[in-house]
Amino acid sequence: MEHDLVVFVPGFLGTRLRRDGRDVWARCSERLIGSAAAALTEVALPPGLGDAPPEGPYRLDADALLQVPDSVPGLLSCMGYPDVRAALGDPLDAQFVPFGYDWRLSHRLVARQLKACVARELDRWRAEVGAYYPDRPDDPRVILVCHATGGLIGRHYLECEDGRETARTLVTLGTPQQGLVQAARLLAGPALPGDAGPGADVAVRLSEVLRDWALNLPAVVEMLPVYPAVRVEGKSRERQITDNRYRVPGLPGDAVREALAFREEFRTARDEHRRVGPLPYTVHCLGSVGFPSPEALVLSSDGSRITGSPLGPGDGTVPRRSAVADWTGTDPMLWTGFRNADLASADALRDAMLAIRAGRPPGGTLAGEEGIVLHFPRDPVAAGRPFVIELLGHDLPRRNLRTFMWRSGRPDRQPVVFRQYGTDRYRAELEATPGRWVVEALVDRPKGRDRRDVTVVAV
Repeated sequence: MEHDLVVFVPGFLGTRLRRDGRDVWARCSERLIGSAAAALTEVALPPGLGDAPPEGPYRLDADALLQVPDSVPGLLSCMGYPDVRAALGDPLDAQFVPFGYDWRLSHRLVARQLKACVARELDRWRAEVGAYYPDRPDDPRVILVCHATGGLIGRHYLECEDGRETARTLVTLGTPQQGLVQAARLLAGPALPGDAGPGADVAVRLSEVLRDWALNLPAVVEMLPVYPAVRVEGKSRERQITDNRYRVPGLPGDAVREALAFREEFRTARDEHRRVGPLPYTVHCLGSVGFPSPEALVLSSDGSRITGSPLGPGDGTVPRRSAVADWTGTDPMLWTGFRNADLASADALRDAMLAIRAGRPPGGTLAGEEGIVLHFPRDPVAAGRPFVIELLGHDLPRRNLRTFMWRSGRPDRQPVVFRQYGTDRYRAELEATPGRWVVEALVDRPKGRDRRDVTVVAV
């Protein structure tokens, strides 16, 4: 309802991590381009941390939401949240709580931190709400909006940390309800293709650095897929990553067991609550099926190596089969025309949030017909060699299309020329020096403008 407290939980990468006021992840991710073994030392965690908070040199401050695009090559990306307040329907300052957290840590631990934050902020808002909503029909509750893996934290808080007692609505945006194949590929290695060609050696070294780092991150372990995501050449049946006959080579058994324990803890709590009655809060899940997304790992016929990762319908990160929240006992899906990284934008979310906050059901399909979409290389590109970015959108030349490219962290913006090659389809051929690059497209809309940013890594 309009008078409820609105709490936003970002996804993996969605909070700035700092030490002594400096953005540690931004510094480390630039070093990562050189594939140095020590590139990620400042953002590493000790082995066996589990659900405990890090201490000493491993502790970082999580102070604010990410505002610019960022990514972990081979895993996922985050476009930042510069317009999240508008996307949430412009709640008042006093009733909007952006929940920043250390995205490396266990989702269990972060769910407990979320519980403490919500309890504190809801008590404060209930003491203040009368000045803003004197005619409210009841006491304020919580509308919890969670982007990407933030939804794993949100649902765990609701079902395992008593959050259901004060929640009115859960909204998830591109949440991998049943995990990500990319996490399995990253932890098994290599997450990035090392095929022969320019940059192949660099890609292999980069994969090794990323794997060594990610193996000690509880959050990545808890992203492992818990649906049948393993295919074996010559076999017709899909298998779980727990199948002992065809284990994913390189994927540690401890990681698999921890991922399953995390899922089962949530499922057990949900089943116990279901025996009492239906969910006391409503659930809406925004997703997409219009963008190819990794949905499985393919093993060689003898199970000795990973040979591929086929794509299926999804939001560009989460495949449809992982996006569906079957645990709700309802059909909470709202299918959109936006990819995962853009689902927390005003264009994707605002209309749905205005309806939810007004106590109305949001529409079943949110198409975004006036929007634009950027398709970009999922894996690192070879520095100094051409790569292609595609832009999709209706009647763009007449809507003041502006496109730019710049090195991440630097102010110089270079214009980019997209040439039309089909109906509502445009293509630009680009080159980049080693580093992380941002490509941005802006186009006018009847009410405002649409902006899309993507991050490309050149090695």
